Amino acid sequence: MDKNKCSIINEETLYKGWSELKRYTLDFEFVNGKRERMIREIYNSGNGAAVLLYNQEVRQIVLLRQFRLTAWLSGQTDGCLLEVCAGMLDYMEPEEAVKKEVREETGLTISQLQKVGEVFVTPGAHEEKVHLYTAVYDPKTLITGFRLNPEEQEELEVLTMTFDEAIVMVKNGSIEDAKTLLLLQHAIINGILD
Repeated sequence: MDKNKCSIINEETLYKGWSELKRYTLDFEFVNGKRERMIREIYNSGNGAAVLLYNQEVRQIVLLRQFRLTAWLSGQTDGCLLEVCAGMLDYMEPEEAVKKEVREETGLTISQLQKVGEVFVTPGAHEEKVHLYTAVYDPKTLITGFRLNPEEQEELEVLTMTFDEAIVMVKNGSIEDAKTLLLLQHAIINGILD
């Protein structure tokens, strides 16, 4: 796309807290040459990283069950989603952030960290880019159950499930978190869960 197709006319911060909301006024040139003024509101809470933890010897993955206000507001009974381990970069390199999140959320040290890609999860309204990874974990060092993270005001339940259970959940729509679904689909397509 030609850089001249879009010109930022004005940028206004509407809110700044944990996340930042800005209103952009821009001129955009369509393919027919017509230019129009647009207004877009974009959230930015920083970029993130996520990792699918798996072990082929025991044929299991690790997921976290966590309360998410957005799920609850959308009518999900308990507001909890099953997710891969993930977190914000907080000025770290993505690989460093993934390892930190895995330690904090599961107590695990990971090996064979592999980059899958980078995705915009909600590009129409959120600036966040998520770096996606897979990694091997040692099941002997995993402690399942509830973990509290007072700093982040989080309550996490660390769960394991078999590859077969994960595949069924992908197929029947039980996994509703985009980054988790993408990583599980990647694992299925690439034979990681065979």
